[in-house]
Amino acid sequence: MNTGELVELAQQLRVDSVRAAAAAGSGHPTSSMSAADLMAVLLAHHYRYDFDRPEHPGNDRFVLSKGHASPLLYSAYKAAGAVDDEELLTFRENGSRLEGHPTPRRLKWVETATGSLGQGLPVGVGIALSGKRLERTGYRVWVLCGDSELAEGSVWEAAEHAGHEHLDNLTAIVDVNRLGQRGPTRHGHDLDAYARRFQAFGWHTVEVDGHDVDAIGRAYGEAESTKGQPTAILARTLKGKGVADVEDREGLHGKPLKNADDAIEELGGVRDLRVEVREPSAARILHAVRAGHLELPRWDTGEEVATRDAYGQALTALGTGRGDVVALDGEVGDSTRTELFAKEHPDRYFECYIAEQQMVAAAVGLAARGWVPYAGTFAAFLTRAHDFVRMAAISGAGINLVGSHAGVAIGQDGPSQMGLEDLAMMRAVHGSTVLYPCDANQTAHLVAAMAELDGIRYLRTGRGESPVLYGPREEFPIGGSKVLRSSGDDRITLVAAGVTVPEALKAAEALDREGIPARVIDLYSVKPVDRDTLRRAAEDTGCLMTVEDHHEEGGLGDAVLDAFCDGRPVPRLVRLAVRTMPGSASPEEQLHAAGIDAESVATAVRLLVEQAIVS
Repeated sequence: MNTGELVELAQQLRVDSVRAAAAAGSGHPTSSMSAADLMAVLLAHHYRYDFDRPEHPGNDRFVLSKGHASPLLYSAYKAAGAVDDEELLTFRENGSRLEGHPTPRRLKWVETATGSLGQGLPVGVGIALSGKRLERTGYRVWVLCGDSELAEGSVWEAAEHAGHEHLDNLTAIVDVNRLGQRGPTRHGHDLDAYARRFQAFGWHTVEVDGHDVDAIGRAYGEAESTKGQPTAILARTLKGKGVADVEDREGLHGKPLKNADDAIEELGGVRDLRVEVREPSAARILHAVRAGHLELPRWDTGEEVATRDAYGQALTALGTGRGDVVALDGEVGDSTRTELFAKEHPDRYFECYIAEQQMVAAAVGLAARGWVPYAGTFAAFLTRAHDFVRMAAISGAGINLVGSHAGVAIGQDGPSQMGLEDLAMMRAVHGSTVLYPCDANQTAHLVAAMAELDGIRYLRTGRGESPVLYGPREEFPIGGSKVLRSSGDDRITLVAAGVTVPEALKAAEALDREGIPARVIDLYSVKPVDRDTLRRAAEDTGCLMTVEDHHEEGGLGDAVLDAFCDGRPVPRLVRLAVRTMPGSASPEEQLHAAGIDAESVATAVRLLVEQAIVS
């Protein structure tokens, strides 16, 4: 397309953005209009993509980080012939593929769900890492950002990571339209303020008039030819460009244009231009990752092994058995034991440093390219990345998250290092799987099983050594549990997971000597929960007692209640959990102070017997 045709295409994208929002009665047309020239030049001259083959290894990847500007994206799809005009006008309707913010669940051309600002660039970094370090197919990653979202710290985690990795296959296009939701942005149209920040992280920057299609084309060409650095194109634009009533005016964010017909006429009317998007280059993955036989590590019963150690060894073995497994760590690999994978499979290991948001985002980007990522840090620090986990679920991303150093059992480090909210956090994520192994062999089997699951998978590991209770051939199906002690005379059921399983067993042994038989269930699958086993235990014993190294809210106790959420009578349930704010103490002292060690469990059961609560 020549200059005049590009201008016309940009006007078409503006008109169609206005029309889509008007048909929906909601949306963000003004945010779409500011970036229309940027999108038109990219689509017509620089983007390489086969819309009939979104899986093509040579396809460029586009991420709309300012996801609220979805009318622009859908208008571009129409111009490329991927959607028709009738579908465009179903924007935001119930059942439409064209949601208010784009998701890959509905549209196969969307790389990741966006709309929670500050996430597109971090995920784009993950995709670019795959392209540069793993696939090596030559595709480019284009991320369209808004200037408002550059206030998010996650953007600068991404900027630093991309600069450190020299991701010259990554281009951030920043639509600097100076207006956020409630008024002007922090830096307004000061492009140099943004340039200084990107440059400080090792980026090449280009400042450009975002409505000059020729200048935009030169900027894209400069990005494509820059070697050794990612490029940030900082484009000065006007929100609502092209319509006098809304151009560069405050108070119009997220609103359809009041006089849409007049605006369309002012923009030159409805058009039906079609763009022949450039074909991707012939590409194939240039290096084959060799996979071998999966042989998980084994431990003998009675050994003392930390589940974090078992995780590191199992992940390393899985990396040998499966060539699609990659590992990420938040600069705690010596503690999470991910360093074992790094030593054995350095080409598939990604050090994300202490940037948990970027770590999870990179995992999402790698998963989008077909890899099976395992990302680990302390359980407590995953809380920082919870919004990325939530958005990953919206994307339908398949990622494995591992939280180590969970609970008060870590001991002297104190509460800032203790994951005491993680089970609740991960259970609340849509479609998630939450696993909490108690011994090494169980851990190894669950690590391998996670690779075959869909959605968000979370594994909780412990710091201290724990006894190996299961043989290496034992099986641990997802959604299952293990009954470790049982008799026809059981008067109570102790439900434990992880570090509290050995404590529950010790308590049961002490109680049995006193004539109080107790059943013990290892509920290693916290979500989905083993409903049948719990219901049977409730029928047999009449009372369940959960013992968890976690806050009471949202953890093991609530997971047990899920077994009775279909209208069945809820059994008597007693919860032992961490209810006070711990300090520094030994692991044994911590468990006792929280009331979840063997002595405390046995005492709690005796009290129930004395009160005739347990028959």
